[in-house]
Amino acid sequence: MEQTKAILGELIAFPTVSADSNMALIEFAGDLLRQCGAQVDVIRAPFGEKANLFATLGPAVDGGILLSGHSDVVPVEDQDWTTDPFALAEQDGRLYGRGTCDMKGFIAATLAMAPRFAERVGDRPVHFAFTYDEEIGCFGARHLAQVLKERALTPGVAIIGEPTEMRIIEGHKGCYEYSTHFEGMGGHGSAPDLGVNAVEMAVRYVSVLLDLKEKLRGWAPEDSAFDPPWTTVNVGALTGGTAHNVIASKAQVDWEMRPVQTADADFVKEALRSYCDDVLLPRMRSVYPEAKIELEVIGEVAGLVPTRENEARQIVSELTGANSADLVAFGTEAGIFQAMGTDVVVCGPGSIEQAHKADEFVSVDQLGQCLTMLDRLGDRLAQPVGV
Repeated sequence: MEQTKAILGELIAFPTVSADSNMALIEFAGDLLRQCGAQVDVIRAPFGEKANLFATLGPAVDGGILLSGHSDVVPVEDQDWTTDPFALAEQDGRLYGRGTCDMKGFIAATLAMAPRFAERVGDRPVHFAFTYDEEIGCFGARHLAQVLKERALTPGVAIIGEPTEMRIIEGHKGCYEYSTHFEGMGGHGSAPDLGVNAVEMAVRYVSVLLDLKEKLRGWAPEDSAFDPPWTTVNVGALTGGTAHNVIASKAQVDWEMRPVQTADADFVKEALRSYCDDVLLPRMRSVYPEAKIELEVIGEVAGLVPTRENEARQIVSELTGANSADLVAFGTEAGIFQAMGTDVVVCGPGSIEQAHKADEFVSVDQLGQCLTMLDRLGDRLAQPVGV
């Protein structure tokens, strides 16, 4: 445990907010894994000072067990922390700091256990994947999946260490994020008919989006195990305009939906497209022919679909002693790995209730449970494949 705490302290000290670089953390983790004899590949992002880390202990063959976590964290601005968010603090059995539960606690545990894995690994390799930009669209995991596909390397099993209080999660909704951009024509607020108010058009768009949100509440599949059981919609931000007396020429709506079924997502996008094409754009272009409405796809991350046969669920059940698996509403990178043909579960220390908040923490007890699971995984690695 003390080694894990020490590593976690190092990880927390890297302020890997999604807007900034994660390179220092990736280099630190890579050095620890190289010391264990791992083959370490730092895969640079196509933009910015960011990278994924993919490392392997054991033979570089198809299959294997993947331990995966994202290295980025959410910002701390405008949050009332009682400790330094980028310095690990321990109090009353809790470890405080930005990313302690989401999800550097899991990463620290895997790095602390790497020497044991190195001693025990046999024919089935264990892989480590630490990704960038999960918090803003799972860009790193999507990049990594493409690289692994090009290399014809597919892990057989993946454990995504998001904070689940060490419960086994076998399914979650997708997460689709968008920004809709409105371009109108500015002018003086005293003559609104001579301009095209982009903010006004955005408000009308949001009104339709909220109507769709309510309609989706009644479309929950009868067998849906999600909470809530329907596809959700959230309007995160509406920005635009410059002054009280100026017709806004530009506006932007940032929104997301978390579908329980692909048909819901298709319905929402088609309804909005029809509304823009049939109602908003004709109205805007009757005054200003160059008016535009453009939908920017920030990310469409697939959900994790429960399956009847799932080796990852079987293995983690044996490691933890849990005899059931649950579903959650929040999204992870799990669906990206499942789409590769990997059996996946989400299981990690800490509670999602602590994520993204001031005074984020993971309990020492939760971290201990994670280490126990990984220690038992080390024993399993020593067994011949198929045992």
